[in-house]
Amino acid sequence: MTPDVLGFLYLDFHYLLWVALPLLVLTGLAQLWVKSSAAKYSKIPNSSGITGAQAALGILHEAGIHDVRVEEVQGFLTDHYDPRHRVVRLSPQIYRGRSIAAVGIAAHECGHAIQHATKYAPLVVRNIAVPAASLGSSLGYVLIFLGFLLGGAQQAGGLGSIILNLGILGFAAVVVFQIINLPVEFNASRRALQVLPQMGILSREENAGARTMLTAAAMTYVAATVAAIAELLYWMWRAGLLGGHRND
Repeated sequence: MTPDVLGFLYLDFHYLLWVALPLLVLTGLAQLWVKSSAAKYSKIPNSSGITGAQAALGILHEAGIHDVRVEEVQGFLTDHYDPRHRVVRLSPQIYRGRSIAAVGIAAHECGHAIQHATKYAPLVVRNIAVPAASLGSSLGYVLIFLGFLLGGAQQAGGLGSIILNLGILGFAAVVVFQIINLPVEFNASRRALQVLPQMGILSREENAGARTMLTAAAMTYVAATVAAIAELLYWMWRAGLLGGHRND
């Protein structure tokens, strides 16, 4: 086994201390926060007494959007907006729920539909970046492993180096996507928190609870972005593109 392959497989002290452990803690805390917030506010009924589906339809129609459907989809926290089919899909507990969480999450997904309808620039750029990010996420590790296998970290300009750099470029595409995604998600939450009290769906006090829950959800995207950046920097360092590399 070549030194470069050993370098790929060897998780050194620096990786564990500065990458793996901090990111494990960060993403774990973010997931814990969003789950606990969703659980808390899913138990508190909203004062208007409407379901997430009713809130979604009301928000879309208030925005002048009549060609986006609201459908129920199975799963837990599987709520999303599908721009290709122009449909807001809500999980059962959100679609049928009458809680603060139900209308808050429904409003957030409608925020994405409104972004789509108004051609919100970061969303347009994010949609363009999706294919590259998906490809980079799927092939990044494979190309990096092949690059190390072919001695890419030692022989600049060779086939191994080209393949290794392509793998790192794939990770870079993921990082770009994650960074672009942040304003999209924060903007959707901002729209939701504005429209809910304006339409009388939530009171001021209830809207504060929705803000807490949506902020927690946004932190999961922040954690994912930090993790992607850290992973990219690590592989750049191992490949010798950032401050040298180690083969020991």
